Amino acid sequence: MSPRSIAIVGGGLGGLVLARILQMHGIDATVYEADASADARRQGGSLDMHEKSGQLALRKAGLYEEFERLVRPQGEAMRVLDKAGTIFIDHAGPGGRPEIDRTELRNLLIASLDPGRIAWGHKVAAVRSIEGGRHELTFAKGSSIGTDLLVGADGAWSKVRSLLSPARPAYCGITYVDLQISDAGERHPDLAGRVGPGVFFALSDNKALLAHGGRHIHLGAAFRAPQDWMLDCGIDWSDAHSARGALLKQFTGWSAGLIDLIRYCDDTIVPRPIHALPIGHSWVRRPGVTLLGDAAHLMSPFAGEGANLAMLDATELAQVLIEHGDDIEAALARYDAAMFPRAAAAADESARGLDMCFAADAPRALVDFFAGMEAERPQDVTTSTNAALLPTAAG
Repeated sequence: MSPRSIAIVGGGLGGLVLARILQMHGIDATVYEADASADARRQGGSLDMHEKSGQLALRKAGLYEEFERLVRPQGEAMRVLDKAGTIFIDHAGPGGRPEIDRTELRNLLIASLDPGRIAWGHKVAAVRSIEGGRHELTFAKGSSIGTDLLVGADGAWSKVRSLLSPARPAYCGITYVDLQISDAGERHPDLAGRVGPGVFFALSDNKALLAHGGRHIHLGAAFRAPQDWMLDCGIDWSDAHSARGALLKQFTGWSAGLIDLIRYCDDTIVPRPIHALPIGHSWVRRPGVTLLGDAAHLMSPFAGEGANLAMLDATELAQVLIEHGDDIEAALARYDAAMFPRAAAAADESARGLDMCFAADAPRALVDFFAGMEAERPQDVTTSTNAALLPTAAG
């Protein structure tokens, strides 16, 4: 037996994994996604898939072999530099966690779902509890549906979260500007060579240039800034020339070879203030509703845990729903009990990662962190030092 109806709000990685695993076990669920289509907006850069979370989810979803065909060779390489371009770590790999483009991973999950499983163009305007532990979703276009089980996989500014918790994400003191250099290997081979094929950290003076290499360089220019900086800075972010100039000014004093990553970026420049929910965010159980991913435990991206945790949340939620059948409350209680401490530990790691990257003496703490990982690693195990603390697309 299974719940009569399951509504998953949000068509990100977590929501899609949940729908896929439930589908494999004959349990119907509909994903309600605000975007009009799969390609309505850019999905961000590369992700490293952790063995016990992201990779586990893909195995449970029956998609691991297809995932392996999409993995980027050499994506586990890593470089750490300071603003002068001095290289502290240059790890070529291989042997680290496999990297995949976020868009390709999302498309893989979308393609694995039956037609009609995703309701595109359904932006949730309101949620409310109704009789019998059920909930009602009202969409921006005016329609509404009721559901026996409501899963909020709707990200940082989750509408569903309000049913369970008054918590709101708080600004972390970091503004991250999302950039890209398309076809870098052909158009800017010098920059592609500077970044390398994997993850790239250039850190100094409470500022960072964070990148993933590959065919396209996915880049973040990040720095400490007041909460109202975006409102007060006077930058027209739709004007690429103006936005580039403002960013170059932020990185005055950095080597030309590094700030060229900003100078030659594409014209789509998107600022993303970094927010997080309180570490240890949790809630008192309410019938028929729960959260996963950023909706449950939004954290800064400086531990590379967000996407992996969302996929693990989805896998564990699917498993308890399969095992408990119609006893939704037993399933949700079991899911919450495992998810809360796991999320708290990852959020704490993310906060520590932020402090390491944005410090006056950076990249010293980050270099020491990776050196400690190497010292503790068994000598007969080959893994890349970028096994943690990977920046992913913010927001």
